[in-house]
Amino acid sequence: MKISKRIKKLEPSVTLAATAKVRELKAKGVNVIGLTVGEPDFTTPDNIENAAIEAIKSGKVSFYTAAAGTPELKDAIIQVTKRDYELDVEPNQVIVTSGAKFALYALFQTILDEGDEVIIPTPYWVSYGEQVRMAEGVPVFVEGKEETDYKVTVDQLNAALTDKTQALMLNSPSNPTGMIYTEEELRAIGEWAVENDILVVSDDIYARLVYNGKHAPYLASLSDEIARQTIIINGVSKTFAMTGWRIGYAIGNAEIIKGMTDIVSQSTSNPTAVSQAAAVEALLGDQSTVREMRIAFEERLNTIYPKVAALPGVTLKKPQGAFYLFPNVKEAMKMGGYDNVTTWVNDLLEQEHVALVTGEGFGAPENVRMSYSSSMEDLEEAVVRIRRFIENSQK
Repeated sequence: MKISKRIKKLEPSVTLAATAKVRELKAKGVNVIGLTVGEPDFTTPDNIENAAIEAIKSGKVSFYTAAAGTPELKDAIIQVTKRDYELDVEPNQVIVTSGAKFALYALFQTILDEGDEVIIPTPYWVSYGEQVRMAEGVPVFVEGKEETDYKVTVDQLNAALTDKTQALMLNSPSNPTGMIYTEEELRAIGEWAVENDILVVSDDIYARLVYNGKHAPYLASLSDEIARQTIIINGVSKTFAMTGWRIGYAIGNAEIIKGMTDIVSQSTSNPTAVSQAAAVEALLGDQSTVREMRIAFEERLNTIYPKVAALPGVTLKKPQGAFYLFPNVKEAMKMGGYDNVTTWVNDLLEQEHVALVTGEGFGAPENVRMSYSSSMEDLEEAVVRIRRFIENSQK
């Protein structure tokens, strides 16, 4: 049977592959500590689940909804955008999608033609580059270095800019680094985008998961000109522990949103109706559980960060948001005779049954990603096992 060239070129998600491996080993009875998954370990708050149950009982969620989302959910998104971004948007500037990942997919399919370029700072979330390629675009990677907190500058963006550049991908707080761009840094990037007529795709999915008094500014809030140059990507998955419900959304230029809606109408038809009802409650309902989850993540970060930073051969910037650590293990690999981070990660899993995600999928071949959306007990035991692996690999 013929398989398309497009699929043959596609790189599978390293995060989903690592998580699948953890499930496979656990099914075999192996005592694996999995720190691969990019989702909260909490269940969806009761008020959100109850809203879904009530919607099912009412019979209102048995049918197709509008391709771009229900009026109720779009109105909730508009209210939250006004509250958080201080932006007034119209319903035709909002689309609800089957997860924020599909919002990105539909966006790139809408704005890119063959050969168009998208600037993507590294380290980057594993799907950005592949989704650009699926739209026949060209990802142009710009290195965010450890010494600059993995963030890029306007000078770097200018060096990457060509007449084929259509968009810049920006994710703050970042997956995988957890770093946050300051308001000053964002303003410089936003003004660069306005000056060069470049669309900024602002992935704000982790913006409410920030810690230790930090704040994640919204790019689209900085000026009307910058807002017009920005497409906001967001969703309910991370903040509300709703990864399985698959509700994301995009906000921005009405013409682009219409193009994305056309993509949806010929692909998913519409987001799941009951999930949309649940998302309304998530956005507008009681937020106390959201605060409790954020505090729990902050406690885990503050407990586990110094332990990971103290591992032999490891350097680590303390994250400010999201729920990942992204340690550089270059010296730890060298101490053990490794020249490949993926092999190092695989041997750690084989020998100590700790599952991390290789940094190669994030454009950072000296790093690994560790999710701290796990129990404190598992996190602390994982550090013990990783230390043992590093020390034993030197023998």
